[in-house]
Amino acid sequence: MRVLIVVTHLLGAGHLTRAAALARAFARAGHATTLVSGGTPVPLADFEDVSLVQLPPVRTTGTDFKALLDEAGAPIDATRLDRRRELLLATLQEARPDVVVTELFPFGRRVLADEFMALLEAARSLQPRPLVLSSIRDILVAPSKPERVAEAHGRIAAFYDAVLVHGDPRIVPLTASWPVDPELAPLLHYTGYVDEGSAPARNLARNGIVVSGGSSAASLPLYRAAVEASRMVADRPWRILIGRGVAEADFRSLQAMAPPHATVERARRDFRDLLAQAEVSVSQAGYNTVVDLLQAGVTPVLVPFEAGHETEQRLRAERLKSLGFAEIVPEAGLSAPLLADAVRQALAGPSSPPPTLSLDGARESVTIAETLSVARPALNRSIDWSPIGQALSRARDAGRGIGFWWRDDDAVAHTPELDRLLGLARRYEAGIGLAAIPALVEASLAHRLRDEDGALALVHGWSHANHAPPGQKKAEFGDHRPTATLAAEAGDALRMARAALGQKVLPVFVPPWNRIAPGLVPHLPGLGYRALSTFRDRDRHQPVRDLVQINTHIDPIDWHGSRSLVEPAALVASVAAAIDRRVDGTADADEPIGFLTHHKVHDESIWFFCEGLAAYLADREVRFLRINRLFRNESRIAVEQ
Repeated sequence: MRVLIVVTHLLGAGHLTRAAALARAFARAGHATTLVSGGTPVPLADFEDVSLVQLPPVRTTGTDFKALLDEAGAPIDATRLDRRRELLLATLQEARPDVVVTELFPFGRRVLADEFMALLEAARSLQPRPLVLSSIRDILVAPSKPERVAEAHGRIAAFYDAVLVHGDPRIVPLTASWPVDPELAPLLHYTGYVDEGSAPARNLARNGIVVSGGSSAASLPLYRAAVEASRMVADRPWRILIGRGVAEADFRSLQAMAPPHATVERARRDFRDLLAQAEVSVSQAGYNTVVDLLQAGVTPVLVPFEAGHETEQRLRAERLKSLGFAEIVPEAGLSAPLLADAVRQALAGPSSPPPTLSLDGARESVTIAETLSVARPALNRSIDWSPIGQALSRARDAGRGIGFWWRDDDAVAHTPELDRLLGLARRYEAGIGLAAIPALVEASLAHRLRDEDGALALVHGWSHANHAPPGQKKAEFGDHRPTATLAAEAGDALRMARAALGQKVLPVFVPPWNRIAPGLVPHLPGLGYRALSTFRDRDRHQPVRDLVQINTHIDPIDWHGSRSLVEPAALVASVAAAIDRRVDGTADADEPIGFLTHHKVHDESIWFFCEGLAAYLADREVRFLRINRLFRNESRIAVEQ
């Protein structure tokens, strides 16, 4: 695969460190990987085979994430933002990725939303469209305004295929920091914590205290308190590691303040080994630092960063404390005596083993992306959509407007597959008719459809039971039973569907297996139905008075073979042929072409084809029709709602 990862770190380097680890993991797995960084350049480990693209950098000071600054600390202007966006889009076009990963966005980085949205819009227009993933840490900072959460969820639904959560729900589930709704939940994939380092050898003769504070200057209060606390705990050696983001003058001042038994030096690459040799660690509770602590097994005293109403580190610290692994000193009350007392308590108390958690998040992220993309490489090479475009051009030249509609069968409950279907329909502004089985419908389906404006339910038989004799084609409403029995069940089905789904039901009868006894059709209007839908070009608009018939014509599933995707070229040819039949008069030109799916049994190949067709049509300003505007005697159906 070709993979594009986009990250902008604004304060510390944690976001870039994690994104770089993902990039290296993709590259080691054999995928051509490009990492786009929009923050201040930071010396990192060897990128190996990863291509690095540096945007004109931006950064912030403190926790004011709205005020973007350049390298010199001056406010940036529109010209720099334009250059960033142009380079980002040029990189996308050059890389032609199969997978796009945005780090933190859309859950954060709202100040850079314009460039991220430009990237997502451009990625969606690529043919084929790449898999789009959001990469987030274990804990987020939820906006205080509910509309911003809704905005993030809307962007996920419109552009993303999955969300990689780089954490372990046994430590902290995403719900602890972010409101996860039913639409977001099925898109979450927990990867475990991202950690490339190996576990250091545990030193049984641990000695001393190691102090660290990440890469930014935000840790200066912690460093100063630690230097003073080292004077109060003088029976142990102290090693205070100062991040590269701290100015040289401040660094020299800390060195000058330190007593002889406290070493003040710049952060080191062997940080994890130093932790493994120490008795106690004093640090903030950032993502990467906590992973280091867990790997080293050192007793931690955590001073979580909380300036600017930040909650991420405090929540992580509280979770570790609840597991008996950490002591906490609140940043707001930080003082040298308080820190010294916490260190003495940690030295005196029994050493608790670190909690067990997954630390293979980088490789697991690659596996998830590979799994989600399993069908894409082969399909990318094999699907040529141009016959559809050529047929649409012929229809346009002949003055024929071609409509498409989407019917999905066998809906009964709210499932992850249904969420994926509805999200796909929303993404391409497609109406969709869900043929629901009345006798099997669960309350969760009604709840899920309540606010889904583009989706309406149709009546899919009664219980989807086969009454055909052995050896004959399956049918629930075939001519194998008396017409009176069929009519009674069809009437009960409409009443049951309305009771379960209310106004989301249209009086449209969809017989299971698309087979219906001819003798039943004249009874449908008297039972309350206003439309019928099966599978084939219809013979006429109204098979009987007061009953419209609009059928489906394209089914992507190979039911009698692999039960996966029909050969894509054959499907494309079928769509093109259906268009041509409406041009040459061999089919009713007024009947829209129906696309028939079954969300519960789709594999990745089928999902990919569905999205590819929707995207191809949308690019040509052709969208699946809204269901409540589809059936011709519209006023009658509207009344029945």
